[in-house]
Amino acid sequence: MSRIFISGSSTGLGLMAAERLTEQGHQLVLHARNSDRAKDARKALPAAEAIVTGDVATIASAKDVAAQVNALGRFDAIIHNAAVGYREAYRQTADGLPHVFAINTLSAYILTALIERPKRLVYLSSGMHHHADANLDDILWRKRRWNGSEAYAESKLHDAMLAFAIARRWPDVFSNSLEPGWVPTKMGGSGAPDDMDQAHLTQAWLAAGDDLGADVTGKYFYHMRRMEPNPAALDPRLQNRLIEICADISGVTLPEA
Repeated sequence: MSRIFISGSSTGLGLMAAERLTEQGHQLVLHARNSDRAKDARKALPAAEAIVTGDVATIASAKDVAAQVNALGRFDAIIHNAAVGYREAYRQTADGLPHVFAINTLSAYILTALIERPKRLVYLSSGMHHHADANLDDILWRKRRWNGSEAYAESKLHDAMLAFAIARRWPDVFSNSLEPGWVPTKMGGSGAPDDMDQAHLTQAWLAAGDDLGADVTGKYFYHMRRMEPNPAALDPRLQNRLIEICADISGVTLPEA
């Protein structure tokens, strides 16, 4: 049995992964943005050990979520699932950051850096990352006209970059990324064409550690099969720069190996 935390797991793919892992006998801690969503998550998965609450859109709240997780003890695996989608209008957080970057990129970095290191880290990317640029010179969208689809795509590239940076820096951790497919969740929209029954399986498999096939690191997956990511995700120079930017903005340093 593994003990697993999933960010953004009160609904959608995060909750689906939690349900599957619970059915397999694992112990799950969920995460909800607020108390109302936490109540919904508790109803949906009464077997969950605990539900951590906090909106990871702000640096302070993301730090608090990490503290809540650490207070519960050590975890075997963490699935970084919290995200907003590709149809978002521009909105600034209380920290003055574009909320897509703050939630999709920065919070994953903060949670990675602050939560006690698990054996396995899983980062949800997206098929949209394949055609994205990292745009690290304008990660806060101060030079470009806002485009929600592009902001989402580059944030999902950042998540893959973070997964592979961790794989390189922390050799004692299995750190991987995946795309679940374009599926008809609240985020994906009702017209999404991919297979909902497959969308949560890969992250659950990578987190569970029940299969030797999941004992890999620095890899990218789609529906349980390896796939080549956007080459930019594999570039150590870009990975290092992303980590420097996130550390500078958040004031949180990524621990060394």
